Amino acid sequence: MRLLCLSNGHGEDVIALRILQALRQQPNPPNIEALPIVGVGHAYTQAGISIAGAVKRMPSGGFINTDRSQLARDLQGGLLQLTLEQIRTVREWSTGEQSNQSKSISQPSKSESSFILAVGDIVPLVFAWLSGLPYAFIGTARSEYYLRDESGWLPRQSWWDDRLERWTGCVYLPWERWLMRHPRCKAVFPRDRITALSLKRYGIPAFDLGNPMMDGLDRGNGEWRDVEVKPSTANPTLTLLLLPGSRPPEAYDNWETLLQAANGILAQMQGSLRLLVAIAPGLDAAVFHQQLLAYRWQQTETEAYAIGVGDRRATLTLMRPNQFAESLHVADLAIAMAGTATEQFVGLGKPAILIPGKGPQFTPTFAEAQTRLLGASVELVTEPVQAFSAIRSLLANPDRLHLIAENGRRRLGEPGAAKRIAQCLLERMGAG
Repeated sequence: MRLLCLSNGHGEDVIALRILQALRQQPNPPNIEALPIVGVGHAYTQAGISIAGAVKRMPSGGFINTDRSQLARDLQGGLLQLTLEQIRTVREWSTGEQSNQSKSISQPSKSESSFILAVGDIVPLVFAWLSGLPYAFIGTARSEYYLRDESGWLPRQSWWDDRLERWTGCVYLPWERWLMRHPRCKAVFPRDRITALSLKRYGIPAFDLGNPMMDGLDRGNGEWRDVEVKPSTANPTLTLLLLPGSRPPEAYDNWETLLQAANGILAQMQGSLRLLVAIAPGLDAAVFHQQLLAYRWQQTETEAYAIGVGDRRATLTLMRPNQFAESLHVADLAIAMAGTATEQFVGLGKPAILIPGKGPQFTPTFAEAQTRLLGASVELVTEPVQAFSAIRSLLANPDRLHLIAENGRRRLGEPGAAKRIAQCLLERMGAG
């Protein structure tokens, strides 16, 4: 069995990789190749998975949906030519043919079957359909929670907002559902239960197996806990996780906004404060260091800083990428300007304060949509100075914190989704 995985974004690559790695651990795994439609697929190459065709990094970084002005830049950067070439690659892969541009395509034996796994939104789904092969779809971008929750439709600012989705009764539009209901589509894995139940109403082979983004978040073996400050009952230390995002230069702009929020919180709250900063791979820690010094933080040791005195003292630690999962578990609350990382934090049953930025990803539009996706677990503020009031309100309401814990786990699901999806996928691949 040959499998070609199509994905359209860095986050989608990471989710796809978790499932591909789980597939590799199954008996008689398929021969796997990947084609990242957005970006160059570092996640795949680092894991030893071959790239099947042409890839290119676009100016938008793949955030056309959140900033339409980026589309013109991508078109100028060769988006149309790249898309046509990638479609040709998928079709050639499906038959085992090779062109001059696709020398890496594997050659199937006469008895070997082929399968497409699409991860993301309608773009890889269309590519999968164009292949002429059986396929499965992992829908990472859409959720019924954008439209409604278990109680009913969500209020929207304008009558026109989501009008087509509301009229058709589903977050996936009719042509998207047609692709998922096609006889060659063997399985659909939505990101949450409410979406799976919605798709099943249309005869779509949807499976509610959880969200792979919650996999791999187990706490480490204590490297961070060894230096963890234990809060006293008399003067408890509040631990905040700052999430600036993962893509430069946007993450650096977000970092300054988060610093403004942190300094505002320290100026108003009583008690000590501990800040953890999630530094994603590809971000330059030196930029974070320089901005900390500009805001009068003092470096106390490598990657550690402090400001204030006595009860108004705060410490800050720049967390390395391999400490990300640990920081999610240690923190009480997050101030977030990120996509996937915010969802993972909420999925652990914890609250997050959202502050929109300039983009291209974490714009006011994106942040507002994230409030619908994550519900009671997040609160949106428009300015950094408002973060303290939001935190004070949260901490004063234990019942709300209990609701947030339940809400996050329900919306993001239990760990182990990648293995469950891989097992189901193998069964569906062999179903003919």
